[in-house]
Amino acid sequence: MRTVFITGTAGFIGFHLAQVLLDEGFRVVGYDAMTDYYDVQLKRRRHQILLQNPHFSCTEGYLEDMETLQRTVDGAKPDVIVHLAGQAGVRYSLENPRSYIEANVVGTFNVTECARIHQVDHLLMASTSSVYGANTQMPFEETQKADLPLTLYAATKRANEHMGHCYAHLWNIPTTMFRFFTVYGPWGRPDLALFKFVKAGLNGDAIDVYNHGNMARDFTYVTDLVRGIRLLIDTPPQTPADPAGIPPGDSLSPAAPFRVVNIGNGTKVPLMDFITEIEAALGSEIKKNFMEMQMGDVHETWADSSLLQDLTGYAPQTDIRTGVRAFVAWYRDYYRV
Repeated sequence: MRTVFITGTAGFIGFHLAQVLLDEGFRVVGYDAMTDYYDVQLKRRRHQILLQNPHFSCTEGYLEDMETLQRTVDGAKPDVIVHLAGQAGVRYSLENPRSYIEANVVGTFNVTECARIHQVDHLLMASTSSVYGANTQMPFEETQKADLPLTLYAATKRANEHMGHCYAHLWNIPTTMFRFFTVYGPWGRPDLALFKFVKAGLNGDAIDVYNHGNMARDFTYVTDLVRGIRLLIDTPPQTPADPAGIPPGDSLSPAAPFRVVNIGNGTKVPLMDFITEIEAALGSEIKKNFMEMQMGDVHETWADSSLLQDLTGYAPQTDIRTGVRAFVAWYRDYYRV
């Protein structure tokens, strides 16, 4: 039985990934700090569900706590590490920047050290579409430069990519960084737009719509995202024998077993269309406060996911209507509304 060590198993994406791996017969060892960035009870409920499977175990600890992290990884003896934990949220990085340095930079360094010590078969780590920053060429491709981050959150994730490349080169650790786009779906985070909009709509409250609704996102349904990660686990990069032979569009490093991969739906959806789908699922209109653009935000995101498809044969495909309705159904059931 192969063992996968996942950081952030009480989180939105880590929970879904752990479920998929457990269903396939993997042993999963989780690690999560249970921070109060959002509702800890929601996190604990996710872990309670995972703990019903005898092949799942978990430890509560911070990424910055190297002693606890290393002890847990030593006990797990993982074949694969999937690093999803960290301080999330673009806007929160304006309020508490230090937490991003501690969790995302120091914490990720600790994870890569554990991967080095155990010489895992594959290290996979979460990045974000936010690293594309001020880029305007769309859809975003992995081979584009990503050197103009607009928030500290994006900067820490770009730093993670650079650290991952260094470790892949120095210690020959096959490493894949996946860049997430706007992920949504059941068991989602309360700080994300869909959760906020549905909650407000059911309560009769108004939502804040930034840049007067003139924005667009590549909304990626969580099960599509997790399917992409699952397939990438079995696709570790290898240092190319001939760097000149790397295909166009492949982000494979010429100097290391390292690759960056977008995981996005590949469709740019206007924000107002997204809100319209939420209203249709709720059966009522949502009050709106139209606001100016927020500091550090971007007008659009849009993934080119062709590399993911080339590597795995898979492309995310859940449409907004299906995904939004699934989330609303989960929300109503979970909160009994």
